[in-house]
Amino acid sequence: MHSDDGRYSIIYNGEIYNYIELRAEFGEASFRTHSDTEVVLRAFQEWGPDCISRLRGMFAIAIWDSAKQQLFVSRDRFGIKPFYWAQTVKGFYFASEIKALLPFLKDRAVNRAALTDYFTFQFCLGEKTLVDSVWQLPAAHFAVVSAGQNPKPQRYWEVHYDVDYDHTERWFTQRLRDLLEDSVRVHLRADVEVGSYVSGGVDSSLLAALAREVRPDGPFKAFNGRFMDGDEFDESRYAKALADERRMELHVTDIGEQDFVDHIAKVIWHLDQPTAGPGSFPQYMVSKRVGEHIKVVLGGQGGDEIFGGYARYLVAYFEQCIKGAIEGTLHNGNYVVTYESIIPNLQTLRQYKPMLREFWASGVFGERDERYWRLVNRANTYGNILAPGVLEQRAAFDEFKSIFWGSNVGKESYFDSMTHFDFKTLLPALLQVEDRMSMAHGVEARVPFLDHPLVEFAATIPADIKFRNGELKRLLKAVFSDQLPVAIRERKDKMGFPVPLNLWLKRPGPTRDLIGDLFGSEAARSRPYLNSPVSIDAVLDSQSTHGRNLWALLSLELWHQQFID
Repeated sequence: MHSDDGRYSIIYNGEIYNYIELRAEFGEASFRTHSDTEVVLRAFQEWGPDCISRLRGMFAIAIWDSAKQQLFVSRDRFGIKPFYWAQTVKGFYFASEIKALLPFLKDRAVNRAALTDYFTFQFCLGEKTLVDSVWQLPAAHFAVVSAGQNPKPQRYWEVHYDVDYDHTERWFTQRLRDLLEDSVRVHLRADVEVGSYVSGGVDSSLLAALAREVRPDGPFKAFNGRFMDGDEFDESRYAKALADERRMELHVTDIGEQDFVDHIAKVIWHLDQPTAGPGSFPQYMVSKRVGEHIKVVLGGQGGDEIFGGYARYLVAYFEQCIKGAIEGTLHNGNYVVTYESIIPNLQTLRQYKPMLREFWASGVFGERDERYWRLVNRANTYGNILAPGVLEQRAAFDEFKSIFWGSNVGKESYFDSMTHFDFKTLLPALLQVEDRMSMAHGVEARVPFLDHPLVEFAATIPADIKFRNGELKRLLKAVFSDQLPVAIRERKDKMGFPVPLNLWLKRPGPTRDLIGDLFGSEAARSRPYLNSPVSIDAVLDSQSTHGRNLWALLSLELWHQQFID
């Protein structure tokens, strides 16, 4: 779209949820269309780069200024929408997908530092991608590009963990309710029907319930996926409890082993680079079902990182509680729970015994950054599969520490440091999955938890309110207990859309045949990052039922064939 005077041209991907309010601020009569694209263009004309701070939504934006011969590029605060770029001898190229940039590269090679990130975290940190010379604009950054220059990203937004000790829990409760309900309300703005993913967990179930309150009449479609390999891979009963209580039209997608064989290569192709866990595969299958019915859907990403939903937080805190009790420092401000109060919630860790075993296998009671590093670092679990010298662990640890101890995070709260690291690193990886798997089927996924006023507020909530007694997502569940069925509200297990990949691989069948052929190829056996040819059984024997090592190696090999070879 071009400005009236022809000076500015915009290319834009996303949704601005407050475009109605901005449009009214500029004056309705001055607009030619009803599009939020025109509102973004007008905002840039009026405010320049500062306009980004006025936008509420998800976006990747590029605006050409023909007068200055400069390109302004920006990405939303959380990295929901993608922005990749490459600087070549022919010029500056940018795109929403890595694959669009490959034809312009002189050579295709794997970025070694990014490969270390991948084996360490299963995602890349910062601006890195797995393709050498292709970079991503980080979340919450913009840049101005002139001819022959690389962009120098500048941060325009940060979440500050300035803890508010002046208000009561009752005040935080009401404020949280107001902000999340408002976020859901604006995320439902659309010219088409909006539905919701409903995994059976707290986050997506809560958003669907709140959306149903905003739109109580007419149909409301909810979507769930399940594997037919046992109850541990099926959360549909929780989704049904919500759908029955809230009069939702529930669509459950049954996913089988043959689906994996048929679609896994497409999953990696659409992802652009492998990231996070195998949940991208069922997400792809459920999104396919969504696309057959509606084109806009709500998702629950962000709730775990903002309100503390990962079991590893409990593991890390349990160790620190024991340390504090022994040293007599339990009440010096570093701990928000006591070891006595945390014990009733430890049953949440029942399915995490392998993680506990690995966590305590080498050392205890170390510095908080070193201990959390041990929880998130997957590189130690590969044994002798990876070639010596492949991993640059010291550089990865230094980058990890710079985020963990970010200047925007107070040094007192272990909880805030942990959630902040995941917010800055894991969350963009999960959002990549959410966006690419939905867009693969022409579906727009919206994430109401990632409304920046809500995120900024959540960062000020004292950790002892968010995480009292070691109960994961305690405040969120307490505030909205009236919105959730008892079955969901009182759940102690946390599945996270587990995939029975390792079960399929332990028996003869199409998945084992596919992966055996893949790893048996001459190309796979010659990868420089592998110490020796991959043995399926050796990898399976070294990991738990839900271990991700084989998934990581499989995804990387499929990606390598498609994007590098």
